Amino acid sequence: MIRRALAALSVLVLLAGCGSFGSGEGEGTATLWVTRDRGATLLLDTKVDAGQTLMRALDAEVELETRYGGRFVQAIDGLSGSLDAQRDWFWFVNGYEGDRSAAAYRLRDGDVAWLDYRGWQREGEARVVVGAFPEPFLHGYDGQTRQAVVRFEGSRARATRLGRRIGADSIEPLGTPVPKGANVLEVRDGTTAATAELLGESAGAPVRVVFRGDPDPARRYALP
Repeated sequence: MIRRALAALSVLVLLAGCGSFGSGEGEGTATLWVTRDRGATLLLDTKVDAGQTLMRALDAEVELETRYGGRFVQAIDGLSGSLDAQRDWFWFVNGYEGDRSAAAYRLRDGDVAWLDYRGWQREGEARVVVGAFPEPFLHGYDGQTRQAVVRFEGSRARATRLGRRIGADSIEPLGTPVPKGANVLEVRDGTTAATAELLGESAGAPVRVVFRGDPDPARRYALP
């Protein structure tokens, strides 16, 4: 009798643990974009369940071919990477270029996952991109976020408006020190443009995004 009671208690504990796990990163949704030619053509924009890998989410939405044991994307809906043409699929999450297999990255609630089919040229310039703004300020990378600040010249109202979009902890004039490890949005005067720079060696490192003019019209899907 005691043995059966202990067994039943063990099952309840296990079920409780499973429920706790399921209510964590698996809840919510992520956004999945598929584009080509550095975002010039949109192929897919949809919501997917969080908690699954990027590769699994992609496989449920498109006709997917993989290589290297399913770890890397070879083709999406017949659009295939090519050694001869020097074109391939590159992926980003919240603006950061992926640092691992898409089969190893687990999506979290709010993530913006983005696959772009493009040439290899300028590959080194796309370690972080602005096309998913206000990411990476809101959700970071791999579940890790950083403090966000705004530094501006010109209109404080414009800087404040953008600061609200990224959840900025401070909005101060250019030249004000930036806390160590923070993501910074610089709002400058001039012809409308937007750039992003990774201030470290890997995905998730601090970023510096510069907006000039009034870039409020969304630059979605546009890689720098």
